Amino acid sequence: MNDLAPLLTPEGRALLDAVRGTAPADELAVATRLRRDHPAELVSAALGQARLRQRAVAKFGAEDAGRMFFTPHGVEQSTRASVAAYRAERMRRLGVASVADLCCGIGGDAIALARAGIRVLAVDRDPLTAAAARANADALGLAGLVDVREADVTEVDTRGYDAVFVDPARRGGRGRIFDPEAYSPPLSWAVSAARSAPRAALKIAPGVPHEAVPDEAEAEWISDGGDVKEAVLWFGTEPGAVRATLLPGPRTLLGTGLPDPAVRPLGRFLYEPDGAVIRAHLVAEVARDLDGGLIDETIAYVTADDLRPTPYASAYEITDQLPFNVKKLKALLREREVGILTVKKRGSAVEPEELRRKVLPKGHGPNSATVFLTRVAGAPTMLVGAPARTVATAGGPS
Repeated sequence: MNDLAPLLTPEGRALLDAVRGTAPADELAVATRLRRDHPAELVSAALGQARLRQRAVAKFGAEDAGRMFFTPHGVEQSTRASVAAYRAERMRRLGVASVADLCCGIGGDAIALARAGIRVLAVDRDPLTAAAARANADALGLAGLVDVREADVTEVDTRGYDAVFVDPARRGGRGRIFDPEAYSPPLSWAVSAARSAPRAALKIAPGVPHEAVPDEAEAEWISDGGDVKEAVLWFGTEPGAVRATLLPGPRTLLGTGLPDPAVRPLGRFLYEPDGAVIRAHLVAEVARDLDGGLIDETIAYVTADDLRPTPYASAYEITDQLPFNVKKLKALLREREVGILTVKKRGSAVEPEELRRKVLPKGHGPNSATVFLTRVAGAPTMLVGAPARTVATAGGPS
């Protein structure tokens, strides 16, 4: 069904309640039973919506996802609720009371903004997507704050709004789009729209080149639970600022313009910076706070002699430093009775799963270990250790 209207009728809503939580293996039996009393197309639409709601739980939580309406593209492209809530709260703190949400999708960001008490004009040119956004605002009791309009965002007058939020489409018929000018609408148009508003936020891919960030924009990279979710260009805040924000929290690291850290010998501890820190080019700030340096000038691992708490990197105690050699690693893991192995890599072409199959001893030993496939001072290296919080004994690299 390319129309949500039948699902919004009393019959459609009753069917949605009837198929809630249906397991994939049970869909055929459920569909057969329900088609005795309901149109086949409506039953299929309800089951399809139930599947989308199940997928959306990871982003929106079970309570909201169970009431919302989705399109396949909308589930995939929607902002995670925790990220949208953080951004909406930041807008509220900036004094924003009204936002023009351009390319609103199924309304995830509009919902977060409205829940922050902000009035929203939500615009999308796709009729089904706009219908989903409207239905979601109504389902969550936010229709009074969210005005959904089906229109081309390039033709919408945003004058009178405190801020503009733009989330351009970054996927096309062939998958993910990496060229910002191939976004829909292009990044250049979004920047132009941002410059016309008192404040603005543009959601872009986290891999955007730093040189593509306009001079008057603040660039923020956001991760949630250690996964980098997006970059945001803010206008009307702190021109030229660069920050990494980690959720939950939030915890924000602001760039200070430090040069790249120096390379130093491997110390007792290895720190793996959060992906948002790496994307924001703020590894130097983390290294400064840890009194550490890089293990290689091209690798974003920080090494230090002391264990210091930091929210911006995960700490590991390194017990062994080996040149890349599968046989030696296998022998070491057998000697340590390792049965649980985590393999991380940075600067190595070896696939972690492939290495794990080759080196993990038969049977399951009682111990666990982490292996880093990387480079140290230019040389392919394997570092063996464990998360620092679990290590009870001392010992440096061997």
